[in-house]
Amino acid sequence: MTLIRKTNSNFDSLLNNFMNGDFHMNQNGLYSGNKTMPAVNIYEDNEQYSIELAAAGLKKENFSIEFNNGKLTVSAKEENKEGQDKKYTQREFNYAGFSRTFVVPKQKVDDGKITASYENGVLNITLPKREEVKPKPARNVEIA
Repeated sequence: MTLIRKTNSNFDSLLNNFMNGDFHMNQNGLYSGNKTMPAVNIYEDNEQYSIELAAAGLKKENFSIEFNNGKLTVSAKEENKEGQDKKYTQREFNYAGFSRTFVVPKQKVDDGKITASYENGVLNITLPKREEVKPKPARNVEIA
């Protein structure tokens, strides 16, 4: 199985690729400046699929993870607290708000056992495989 990142808008994706990642549209179709999407590693072994999402500077309370109809959506929002308004001379990362959606074949994942943890700036999501899709060891068949 391959987990696939779902882009919110084909037009936004095309422009974002053309502008080297500097063009983003908000939900109203207005330019919203440079937003950084966290990098993601996705890997699979015999037991599970794992997603590692690099999002330093957030707290675990900022994240929301939802699995619905074969789509895993990871989002985060950080409220700006009073007295924390900073004037940046350069700002290359901003995970104050993002949302990423991954398409997951729901018949392969045991959605009741999905877990997540956040440690050292990396959100780790584990999607265990259903028993019936895990590879079975080879066995000998007796001839009658």
